[in-house]
Amino acid sequence: MTDRQPVTLRNATADDADRIAGLFSDEGYPAGPSDVVERLGRFDSDFSRVVVADSGGEVLGFIAVHALPRFEHSDRIVRVVALVVDAGVRERGIGRLLMAEAERIGSEIGAAFVEVTAGRHRPDAQHLYEELGYDASVAAYLRKRL
Repeated sequence: MTDRQPVTLRNATADDADRIAGLFSDEGYPAGPSDVVERLGRFDSDFSRVVVADSGGEVLGFIAVHALPRFEHSDRIVRVVALVVDAGVRERGIGRLLMAEAERIGSEIGAAFVEVTAGRHRPDAQHLYEELGYDASVAAYLRKRL
């Protein structure tokens, strides 16, 4: 993309499904447009949403967040469940912009904090999160495939 138009954030729509599917597939998470449309439906609520970074009608990246209620406190945690930026426009601050939106959403709903997972195979993502003030030492992430 040579002509740098302003980047705006907006809620994703079904019209974005092809582009989101392509971005997600490029990152190693194969998904078709119909998969994305179904997922957008699941994230269309007061506590879940998918936001795209749009520049001149082109989706450059997206973030999916979900606010989970905590049991030990009467608040929520905003969980970033997906963040993808087109490889061709990385280093332009799109990821930072999308993470700032996750934090804004968290503040808007009174969340205690935002949490995000960065796989060991994505050191660039972990570096971004640490630069933004995210602390990797606060929890261990364990999982078991079902």
